[in-house]
Amino acid sequence: MKADPRGVLTGTHFIDGDHACCEGALAVGSRFAAGYPITPSTEVLERFAARVPTVGGTFIQMEDELAASITLQGAVWGGAKAFTVTSGPGFSLMMEHIGYAVMTETPCVFVDVQRGGPSTGLPTLPAQADMMQARWGSHGDYEIIALCPNSPQECFDLTIKAFNFSEDFRVPVMFMMDEVVGHMTEKVVIPPADEIEVVPRRHTKRSVDDYLPYATNGDQVAEMAHAGEGYKFHVTGLTHDEHGYPNMTPQTQDKLIRRLQSKIRDAVDRITLLEEDGLEGADIVVVSYGITSRVAQRAIELARQQGLRVGKLRLITCWPFPEKRIRELAPDTKAFVVPELNLGQMVREVERAAAGVARTYPVPHAGGSVHRPEDILKVIVEASR
Repeated sequence: MKADPRGVLTGTHFIDGDHACCEGALAVGSRFAAGYPITPSTEVLERFAARVPTVGGTFIQMEDELAASITLQGAVWGGAKAFTVTSGPGFSLMMEHIGYAVMTETPCVFVDVQRGGPSTGLPTLPAQADMMQARWGSHGDYEIIALCPNSPQECFDLTIKAFNFSEDFRVPVMFMMDEVVGHMTEKVVIPPADEIEVVPRRHTKRSVDDYLPYATNGDQVAEMAHAGEGYKFHVTGLTHDEHGYPNMTPQTQDKLIRRLQSKIRDAVDRITLLEEDGLEGADIVVVSYGITSRVAQRAIELARQQGLRVGKLRLITCWPFPEKRIRELAPDTKAFVVPELNLGQMVREVERAAAGVARTYPVPHAGGSVHRPEDILKVIVEASR
C-alpha cells in the first residue's frame, strides 16, 4: 500500500467495510484512535494501528472500552481528530462518556459495528439492535448524529461525513455499521486527497483574554481552543456557563441544554441524508437502513414485478430521525413497511412520525442472519391490501 503525503490511499481497492472505515478516518485527517478489541469491529483498529504510524499518528489499545471512550476525548482537546471503535457490549460501557462528549461539546466519532445481543450475544453475527441505544443510551436531554452505511464504499464516504459533522456541530457522531457491512468485501474507490471535503476544527480566532470556551456566534456552536496553546478554560461534565465553569442554576441548565439540542434540530435539513426511489405514486414505502436495505431492495423489485407500487426510503442519517420526510409521505401512502434486524426499534419512529395517517408494518428479525427477501415481500403484499 502506498499512500499520498496526507495518508490517503488513492485508487480502487477491494476491501471490507471495516478497512474502508479506517481509510475514511485517515483520509479526513484522523490521527488518533483508542480502542479495545471486540468482534466484529477489531479489523478497523488493526488496520489503523498498522497505517497510522506511517502518517504521524497514534493508536492506543486501552484496558477496556471505558478507558478508550474517554482517552479519545483527551486527544481531541489536545488538537487531534479522534475516534473509537466497538460493538454492542463495549458500546454499552461507553454511554457515560458519550454523554460527557455531548456536554463538553467534544467533536469525535464512535464507530459501532453491531452484532447480536443482549450481553455477549452473537459476537460474529449481525444485528441492528443498538439503534435506540445510540440515540438514548446516555442519560439526560441531548441530541446526537448517527449515520448508517450499507456498503464498504459508504463505510469510507460516510466516515468522512461523520467526522465532518462532528467538527461542524461539535458533537459526538455515531457510525452505526453492522457485522455484515463490516465484513463485506467490495470495490471501494478512494479519490485523491484534494477531492475529499474536510471540515476543519472550529478553532478560535479570539485572543487569550477575549476567549470564552462556550460562547457562541449565532450558529449555536462554540469555538474551541486546545490544551497547551495558552488559553485558560475548564472542561467539565457539570452544567456550565460560557466560561466553562460549573453553574448549578436552573436558568443556566435550561439555556445550555436547549442550545445542545437546537444546534442539531435547527440544522436537521442539512444533516438528513436519504436514498429515495420510486416514492411518487407509491402505495407502500419500504423504510430500511444498513445491510437490511440491500435485502429490502430485492423485496421491492419482486413486489414491483407483481405490479405493486412500492417506493424505497433508505435512512442514511438515522439520528436525527427524518420525521419531516415521513410526515410528507404519509398522506399519499397506504403503509410503511420497516424491516430491521431487531424486534422493533426504528419502526417506532416511523409509526410516530406517520401519526396514524398511514399504517406502519414492522418486519422484525432478532438477528444472527439477515432477512429473506420473501419475508419482506410477504409483508409488502399484506400492507398493500
